[in-house]
Amino acid sequence: MASLTLNLKGQEKTEQFGSVVAKILTDICQKQQKAICVYLDGDLGAGKTTFSRGFIQSCGFKGVVRSPTYTLVESYDFDNYKVYHFDLYRLLDPEELEYMGIRDYFAKACVCLIEWPSKALGYIPKSDFVISFDYDKQSRKAMIESNLLTETDIQSISANLS
Repeated sequence: MASLTLNLKGQEKTEQFGSVVAKILTDICQKQQKAICVYLDGDLGAGKTTFSRGFIQSCGFKGVVRSPTYTLVESYDFDNYKVYHFDLYRLLDPEELEYMGIRDYFAKACVCLIEWPSKALGYIPKSDFVISFDYDKQSRKAMIESNLLTETDIQSISANLS
């Protein structure tokens, strides 16, 4: 399992982190034509949505990226793949996901960014990529674990954030 811990100073670095990861994961998604499941863990305000904004905007979306707290999911369509941004914070019962056709979201070439994945374990696929965000004084700490990425991919993330 590849892993990396980063210190991200400010919103711009967190968005840049999302952009760097997007380039790697969307390339894998398109080559393998499969869904990639990204778990985003962390307290409120720790950086999950900021990361997602950087990820989605770097794919070419020009609008405002907000957390889908009330809608549960926002869909972003690009040429050869989709990005689904889930925010499960307000999910009361994971069975609600069955009613919205949760399995369909993971059946195509896409990247699924899932905030608060612990609220839906057993209803969503296992993660390919986990980012745990935490506060670290004046910055954020992001800890990455992935069975999907190689050490070269991990080093590329680190190098592109320097």
